[in-house]
Amino acid sequence: MTQTLGLAGAAAALGIGMLIGLERERHKGQGELRAFAGLRTYSITALLGYVSQQVGGGLLLGLIAGCLAVIVSTAYWKSRDNDPGITSEVALLTVLLLGAWCGVAPELATAVGVVVAGLLAYRDKLHNFARSQLTDVEMRDGLLLLVVALVVLPLAPDRFIGPYGALNPRTICTLTVLLMAVGAVGHVAVRALGPRYGYVVSAIASGFASSTVTVAAMGQMVAKEPEHLRILAAAAIFSNIATVAQVALILGTVEPALLSQMAWPLLAGFATTALYGVCLMWHAPTAAASQTIKVGGAFDLKLALIMVVTLTGITFLSSLMLHHFGQVGVILTATLSGFADAHASIASIAALATSGQLSLGAASIPVLLAVSCNALSKCVVAGVSGGRHFAVYVIVGQVLLVGAMWLVTWAG
Repeated sequence: MTQTLGLAGAAAALGIGMLIGLERERHKGQGELRAFAGLRTYSITALLGYVSQQVGGGLLLGLIAGCLAVIVSTAYWKSRDNDPGITSEVALLTVLLLGAWCGVAPELATAVGVVVAGLLAYRDKLHNFARSQLTDVEMRDGLLLLVVALVVLPLAPDRFIGPYGALNPRTICTLTVLLMAVGAVGHVAVRALGPRYGYVVSAIASGFASSTVTVAAMGQMVAKEPEHLRILAAAAIFSNIATVAQVALILGTVEPALLSQMAWPLLAGFATTALYGVCLMWHAPTAAASQTIKVGGAFDLKLALIMVVTLTGITFLSSLMLHHFGQVGVILTATLSGFADAHASIASIAALATSGQLSLGAASIPVLLAVSCNALSKCVVAGVSGGRHFAVYVIVGQVLLVGAMWLVTWAG
């Protein structure tokens, strides 16, 4: 009883109560039909929760919560004919608990309070999104993505199995989730920004997770939206920007001297990719880019599984070659591993240069080989996922990217 109540916790509780109470005050109405709680009630309830927790602990807080529940139930019973919802009643009980939580973790309680206030303030927009904007197919795809990402993926064993130890269930599940997530991100971006810019923005962002997977996802969309072929191809090309940026980050982190040596080739690849992507977008049919967006599924699970099998097959082929031909040098290793993942190969090359096992002058060729083989892998993926026309656009972009990097390296 003699302990001084923490001023910071009390201030946080009061702030939460006033924030949520202010929002409820604006929507409570006036006259006899007004809601039962507003700014003052929520503020007092938050302070009541804080003081109860500090003075009597969990027991007193439970008693107060029980009394408040009775009061809230009575208020709801009296107003249920006019307002059948229970949002305000639940919000008041939440404020009580958040106020009590301020005595332990005021920062986290405040963050939760802001989220609750936001959910209350954007009620109409959330209802409109759920009822008018979100389709049944999108709902199904979203739930499927959550099940695979939050249930299947954590349960998948993280170890190499099968012939030559080439198959990792966790990696296969991760690729599946990435393909589904890239498709979902692109779907949301297109609905928000339109096809011309939505696909490009989502491709660049998703490219940092996996540029190869992004190419596959853009190819999958060609089957559903052939009128956006050039825009989707441009988006696939723009995902290479993320690849070049990641290569620079890896080299700069592991061996800055190697980054300095590779700076001009990387800049050449970046500029060539950006220029070619802009040209594809520039010549894309204006009518197709401004068409009404087709609201369908967020991703195609069947095509995603096909692409996972393709990428897994490339990894298996690399392991098979390494098993039979052995370690014949850094160049062969970079070539084979680059088909599946250029970043891991480049990181290992930079590490060898850092340790002195590989000179800086000799390290450039393995890096370029890793990027080149990864580009070849993207060409194969583009052909499998998007068909011949999509593959042609992607292959030209990959050739320009790799050619520019090799040309600048040889010229230097």
